[in-house]
Order: sequence, then C-alpha cells, then structure tokens
Amino acid sequence: MEKKGLLIVVSGPSGAGKGTVLAHTASKYPNLKYSVSVTTRAPRDKEVDGVNYFFKTEEEFQAMKKDGEFLECKSVYGKSYGTPRSYVEKQLSDGYDVVLEIDTEGALEVKNVYPDCVMVFISPAKRSTIEERLRNRSTESEEQIKLRTQSALKELKQAVFYDYIVVNEDAQQGADDIISIIQAEKCKVKNNKKFIDDLILGGK
Repeated sequence: MEKKGLLIVVSGPSGAGKGTVLAHTASKYPNLKYSVSVTTRAPRDKEVDGVNYFFKTEEEFQAMKKDGEFLECKSVYGKSYGTPRSYVEKQLSDGYDVVLEIDTEGALEVKNVYPDCVMVFISPAKRSTIEERLRNRSTESEEQIKLRTQSALKELKQAVFYDYIVVNEDAQQGADDIISIIQAEKCKVKNNKKFIDDLILGGK
C-alpha cells in the first residue's frame, strides 16, 4: 500500500442506523479499519483488549490525555473514553482507511486536530424513524427514549458542519454511498500530489 489512508469520521443520532450501515460498508470494502478506543471501564464478557477496546486505568488514561495522545476524549457516566492518536495514525500510514464512529461533539474535536479527515453524517430519512428504531430495540425505557430523541434532534442540527450526509433509507445503499465518498476523496487532486509530482519529474 503506497498511499496514506483516509480518516473517515462518522456521526449520526441514535436510531439513524449507523452501526448497520458501517457493518455493510466494512463487508463490501475490505480496506476499511475501525478505530479502537481507549476506555477506563471494565471489560465486558468476551471483550478482548486491543480488539474491542484498549482497557486502561483512570491514572493511565489521564497520563495519556496529559501527553496529548488522544484525538478526542470524554467522560460518560464516570468512565473515560478516548480515540488513541498513535493507533489511528499507524493504520493510516499502513494505507488503511480508518472509520471513527463518534458523537458530533467528538467529531468536531477530531476535525480541529486532523483537518483532513472526511466528515460523514448518517441521517434517517424522517424524524419519526428515530423514535421508531429506538422502540424496536426494546432496550430503552420511555424516559430513555424521550432523552435520546431530544439528543438526536440536537445532533441533527450539527449536520451542517459535516462534509457529506448519507440518508439511511436502505443500509446497503447507505454503505454504497459511503464507499462512493471514499473513492471520490481518493480522486481529489490534494490527495494525489505525490503522483502528480512523480509524473512531472518523469516517474513511471
């Protein structure tokens, strides 16, 4: 692999179907790698360190944060989560395209640190779809559904800060749209300057 990979930052409200779309994308596009986050929470059943998460103590996490080792990080319900800069940069330098699925707040943090990232917002076709999908999960209470729906509307307002929007009416089509975005980005002149320079200098 000669070219450096792309960092694709994906966000969208709960119920937008991000996980399903990205699963289809990965099955169709083998060069895609998921970023592995660092967390201070305990491993759950069958979770493997370095595969599902990098599990760290709070002290280790704070040391990494102090040393600037995260592209973004946050605390959720008393546990810390962060995107490790070194892991992402290693995958990119190896030529893989790395997808980072995070909320809009974290996405904008990554954009500030890594301005060349490709920002993709996955949206449902209708607002009502968000609540329908949350109910179909059968994992949230009425209060949780209400809170997640309110949060989803706030996230939808952040879509204007993204480079692309993928409307998820069909997960397979959504995956095809993301692959098309990746391919279009790879054809941009700014991502092919070395090729152009080599061509001008008489490279093969």
